[in-house]
Amino acid sequence: MDHSSHDHHHMMDHSSHGDMGHGDGSPMCNMNMLFTWSTDNLCIVFRQWHISSTMGLAVSLVAIVAICAGYEALRDAIRRYETAMSKRAETAPPPRSSPPPSPRPEETVAETTPFLALPAGQSREQVTRRAHVIKAVLYAIQNFYAFMIMLIFMTYNGWVMGAVSVGAGLGYLLFGGSTPATKETACH
Repeated sequence: MDHSSHDHHHMMDHSSHGDMGHGDGSPMCNMNMLFTWSTDNLCIVFRQWHISSTMGLAVSLVAIVAICAGYEALRDAIRRYETAMSKRAETAPPPRSSPPPSPRPEETVAETTPFLALPAGQSREQVTRRAHVIKAVLYAIQNFYAFMIMLIFMTYNGWVMGAVSVGAGLGYLLFGGSTPATKETACH
């Protein structure tokens, strides 16, 4: 049977290709590749973060400022951890050939023991190895966070880009007191 005379493309219903592009009745998100101040169908990173009102824009901008300030708080916490671990490694005893003594009762883990604290009696090598693993995890988290902020910035929306910059500045003001203002990386 020859179906070459049928044009299936013209018989298909394309009514959902307009502004209702998700199939769930929600408006399609704009993907701007050029700078804009428009907030029509603006989505930030996720389709669910769709800005549809002035109030939604205001709340989103405040959230973005908080997210970016939080990134600077994370960087500060990581710097503090690195400093503490460097001091801990300096004061840790050199590696020993015999097993460490049993911990004294006051050295056991308690409810008030810090989450990232190291057990007493560890050698310098053990302290350094454990700290390096924890720093690697923190580094991965920091990079994920930075790239998510980069994606927020890449909406190319002036309001959003301004909120990212204000949040970074506010975060530096609150958490970057001992840090130089120059950046080491190109991405946030």
